[in-house]
Amino acid sequence: MPPHTPPPTPPDAATVAHAAPAHDHAHSSASLPEVHRSLDVAHATSGGRPWWRRMLGFAGPGFLVSVGYMDPGNWGTDLAGGSRFGYALLWVILASNLMAIFLQILCARLGIVTGKDLAQACRDYYAKPTAIALWILCEIAIIACDLAEVIGSAVALNLLMKIPLLWGVLITGGDVLLLLLLINVGFRKLEALIIALVATIGLCFAINLYMANPDWAAVLHGTLVPGLPLATDSPDEAPSITPALLISLGILGATVMPHNLYLHSSVVQTRRFALDDAGRKAAIHYNTIDTIVALGAAFFVNAAILVLSAAVFFESGVVVEGLDQAHELLRPALGGAAATLFAVALLASGQSSTITGTLAGQIVMEGFLRIRIKPWLRRMITRGLAIVPALIIIGLTGGKDTVQLLVMSQVVLSMQLPFAIFPLLMVTGSRARMGRFASPLWVQIVGYTIGAIIVALNVYLLVDELGPWWVVGGVAVMLGFAAYVRFIYAPRLSPSSSPSSSSSSR
Repeated sequence: MPPHTPPPTPPDAATVAHAAPAHDHAHSSASLPEVHRSLDVAHATSGGRPWWRRMLGFAGPGFLVSVGYMDPGNWGTDLAGGSRFGYALLWVILASNLMAIFLQILCARLGIVTGKDLAQACRDYYAKPTAIALWILCEIAIIACDLAEVIGSAVALNLLMKIPLLWGVLITGGDVLLLLLLINVGFRKLEALIIALVATIGLCFAINLYMANPDWAAVLHGTLVPGLPLATDSPDEAPSITPALLISLGILGATVMPHNLYLHSSVVQTRRFALDDAGRKAAIHYNTIDTIVALGAAFFVNAAILVLSAAVFFESGVVVEGLDQAHELLRPALGGAAATLFAVALLASGQSSTITGTLAGQIVMEGFLRIRIKPWLRRMITRGLAIVPALIIIGLTGGKDTVQLLVMSQVVLSMQLPFAIFPLLMVTGSRARMGRFASPLWVQIVGYTIGAIIVALNVYLLVDELGPWWVVGGVAVMLGFAAYVRFIYAPRLSPSSSPSSSSSSR
């Protein structure tokens, strides 16, 4: 008879609570499956190499995300803010950028620790009606974002090569083919292209800022001293902060973009690092540096657009209503070279952001719906969701007032932000989901404060624009939906599911 072997001692509660959860790919398919864990960076998490060599292994995802922070939607809000209020709203760009860095770091942690992107986490951890509602809201945000990016690219093609806007929108759809090619030859090639486009945008604006010679004392004051200047949209109205608040919310929506939260949590999973505590810790560390550096570059571009607009247009008493108008006004003010650099930067901005926007659309569609179709068809569907509305709007407006259109699209993004921020904070603050890498209390307090500020600003704007009863009605609908999910909805249980596990996902 074999000797008696005592049963293994179960781990204590503290050990379980602090353990990092394993990647659960047995139950959920990989995010961006064609490039998932395709870049081996295991050497970067071990010693023996200079820190900058280890850093380069993880560098890239932050810059993919950063293009969303300097896309044509940002151009619209920054041009409007600078031409109308001078340097006064620079502090909004700084505050929005700091919020963005904070939230994008949490997204990277989510993807690294759980092996899920934010869309997959919402699908797996929330009740089905909640996940569907979040998916619909996210798709609305992506359409609004892509609309700005497609229109920006079309305007740039018109400025540089006189291509009609409608044809420019269709040509912009060709980025799907470029995206397919780059992903097939390697994700690093895609990252290299994006970094080159970001560098192009930064260089163009650095030269234009040098030629514009802005008031740097006013730039510093506008960056560090918060305030919303009074203004009015018509001579018959009393001055109020609403016009400045509208543009500020547009800047916020253009900077802290919902689809970027989904994108970042996915692209960090293109790295193949060790799935242990040491590997995850190193991956979080280097991705945090990557995020700060990349979004720091995005802050420079955003601030440069507003500073250029204030120095050239505000000083001349001109309120910019269109991207083409800004281009034409730069020519007499700073010369033909400045106008050309503006158009080149706009094209680089629009093209890079449409590529990453298509990726984000794929991540959201696959993550929420578990759809598995051919990559070319999936990306054509995603791009079509942006091109069709852009064609309709340009056909109806003739391409006029592009800046106002871009500002409103970014306000829509701001309205959608809380529906991405709060799920992100709930998942990353959960020890059951994140183990020892769950957000500490101070991070959760900061995160929920950011979410509360965004909600409060959105509510103020809606009350001012639509009236209180519309807002009360919207809140009542959301509360009714929450009550239905919590007390009435009963999910169907699969044979492998248990009541406890299904109820915990609500």
